[in-house]
Amino acid sequence: MGDSPGTGTVIDTSRARHVAIIMDGNGRWAKKRALPRAVGHQRGVEAVRRLVRGLEGTGLECLTLYAFSSENWKRSEDEVDDLMNLMRKFIRSDLAEFIANDVKLKIIGDWRGLAPDIVAMLEDALAQTAKGSRTLAVALNYGAQNEIARAAAQAAQQGEITTETITAHLDTRDLPPLDLLIRTSGEIRLSNFLLWQAAYAEMLFVDTLWPDFKPEDLVQALDDFARRERRYGGR
Repeated sequence: MGDSPGTGTVIDTSRARHVAIIMDGNGRWAKKRALPRAVGHQRGVEAVRRLVRGLEGTGLECLTLYAFSSENWKRSEDEVDDLMNLMRKFIRSDLAEFIANDVKLKIIGDWRGLAPDIVAMLEDALAQTAKGSRTLAVALNYGAQNEIARAAAQAAQQGEITTETITAHLDTRDLPPLDLLIRTSGEIRLSNFLLWQAAYAEMLFVDTLWPDFKPEDLVQALDDFARRERRYGGR
């Protein structure tokens, strides 16, 4: 899935192969309805579930979701516990559906720093979905600056540090190049997400709060992407 254009290779640049989403707005969704933040996170998980079920119809090879950043540990202990418990429930409830829908799970970030039981569940899910044809990459305990620093250190250990050697050691090295990055909730920033990979990706910032984001919104984003002219620094 990490193929790059070679001599004589024709790539359809109007079709997105890899889309990443910063899933923002769970807390504001709950606040607007006078509900606990935990309910917003639960509805956010339901939005993830809807998108995963609709992956086949999008033609995407990979969908990457920013689920838990390395900075999210700064949130209240109760909220972090709620997020971890939601993660456990999601893996238990949806693993069979991933397998049935030919979805391969990939985790990026320092996910082995999570609780041991979550790490064990993720390892099992990775093994059971390894043969899927479409990839759902989930960023857990992830920070792009840390990822780049780790990749550069690994490249230095093996020799020269170049853009190619750093790219070869990123968490996303076996994924297609990032085509489109979407952020929900109206915020216009990357929040330490896929900074290296987003160098020439198209970007789309939408006002929709994440729990309200639907498969139709993703299809509309893909249609918007198909109408853009990608220049890669050229004219």
